[in-house]
Amino acid sequence: MSQRRDNLARQRINQRLTESGERERLQEWLRMRLSECGWKDGLKDHAKDIVRERGLDNVSVDTLIAELTPQARSSVPDDVKRELLTSIRNFLTEDMP
Repeated sequence: MSQRRDNLARQRINQRLTESGERERLQEWLRMRLSECGWKDGLKDHAKDIVRERGLDNVSVDTLIAELTPQARSSVPDDVKRELLTSIRNFLTEDMP
């Protein structure tokens, strides 16, 4: 029952973020911050290394995504995660009844 309640809460939050335009604003902010801190360039360099090691003909987009995703998620700087979470919390506090 608790999992169902969590899923409903997530859906409601997602809907509010989307309808208000806040989701798009946060995504743009996140893109900017990840670029500023070098995360994007680091990930691009890692992708190039994988392609160089294996050869272009031996790497599919799906394989590249599967290999990059864990590193991409774990390498997001903690301060960026905290700032994003704070922005979401502030939005929910101000917007949710």
